[in-house]
Order: sequence, then C-alpha cells, then structure tokens
Amino acid sequence: MTRLSINLNKVALLRNQRDCGYPSVLGAAKAVIAAGAHGITIHPRPDERHIRRTDVYELEVLLKSLPSIEFNIEGYPTPDFLELVCSISCDQVTLVPDAPDQRTSDHGWDVAGHFNELKDVVFKIKNSGARVSVFIDPNPDIARLAAQIGADRIELYTGPYFEKTIPLTVYQVTADTAISCGLGVNAGHDLNLENLSRFIKAIPECKEVSIGHAITSDALDMGWDRAVKAYLAAIGNEISIIQR
Repeated sequence: MTRLSINLNKVALLRNQRDCGYPSVLGAAKAVIAAGAHGITIHPRPDERHIRRTDVYELEVLLKSLPSIEFNIEGYPTPDFLELVCSISCDQVTLVPDAPDQRTSDHGWDVAGHFNELKDVVFKIKNSGARVSVFIDPNPDIARLAAQIGADRIELYTGPYFEKTIPLTVYQVTADTAISCGLGVNAGHDLNLENLSRFIKAIPECKEVSIGHAITSDALDMGWDRAVKAYLAAIGNEISIIQR
C-alpha cells in the first residue's frame, strides 16, 4: 500500500505572513491525520521562511503519541540540519540538494558528485535511528548509486512527470532498478489529483508520496477532510469524483 504523507510547509508559509499564530501547523497536522493521512512531512530551511524549529519540536511531541503516523523531515544536510534530525525522534530523513535560498526543490542529487559526502551523512543519520531517503531525478544509474551510499529509499522527483518532459516509463525503470538494489521507492513534487492515480498505477510498489502544494490548494476549496480523502482515493487507484 502506498502511504500518503502531507507536507505542511505551505501552511507554515501562510502563518508566517503575520504574527497572529494561525493557521496552525500543529492544528493542520491533527486535521490531516484525523482525515486518514499516514504521515507528516516538513522541510525546515535555514531562514525559517515556513517551518520553524518550534514546529519540529511540537510535531515530534504529537507524533510520538501516534506511532502509526510517520514523521518525515526533508532538508539539505548542513551541520545544523543534521544536528536537528539526529537529536529528535523521526521515522525518515529525506535528503534534498536545495540551496538555502532555493524557492522549492527542482532537481535531484548528483549522487556521483557527492558520493563520499552523502555516504557519511547517510551513515550518521541511520546511526541515530532514522530511515534515509535520497531525492533523485528519474535515472536508474542514480538509483544504483543511492543504494551504494547506504540509503534505504529514493524519492523520485516527479516535477518532470507533471511537466510531461520525462515519460512515466523512465520513472518505472528507475523504480524497478531501485527495488532490484534493495531500495524502497517514494515520490514527490507536483503530484496532484489529476496525475497521482496514473503514477501509482504505473508504480504500485511506491511506498510513499509526499504532497504539499497541491493538497493545500485543494484544501482551500474542499477542506482538509475531503482533500485528504480525495488523495487517498487516488492512491487506492479509485476514481474520485469530487466537486472542486
């Protein structure tokens, strides 16, 4: 079964526009979990323009009380980021190659070019008890390298799938290669209600999709409960007919 992890960065971004404390990141986490989401994803950046360290600690407390809900923290492996993820309780750390001022993730790791660095980072995080996923472009050769640095999973960057610049068959081949190397397969970026079901039908072995921008946008129209249920239906390969 593919699990749905909700990225709450856009909730935090909206909250940070004012000093009134809402919308609440913690409240949104409780709402999506109540609606059936399997996990929470956050991507704290150094400038705290959306997720703040205080959010990380508050979510850690919440999710410790809900052991069936996974806590996934994304980020570039700076010393501060590594100190954070290795000092708290989280299920998965997803390593992304974002520069500090980058608006959003828009490419995967050049694993060959950062091989030794990433291998050391993966070892350190796994030693702290978390699973490690590496954000990569759809390329079977990169998937093989991700296995060689000791990662547990890859996360396929699905922006080109949304943009229709890389065919779904390339994602299938990359996923098959990763699985043959002993890796789990996650996916994320620009997955939405129009393209998610097709992706999961093509790669049913996908263990997790992380979705933030699209589901937050849909929740503005539908509310969190209906939006989460619509995405769960898409993951289940059902046709969800919902007035948006």
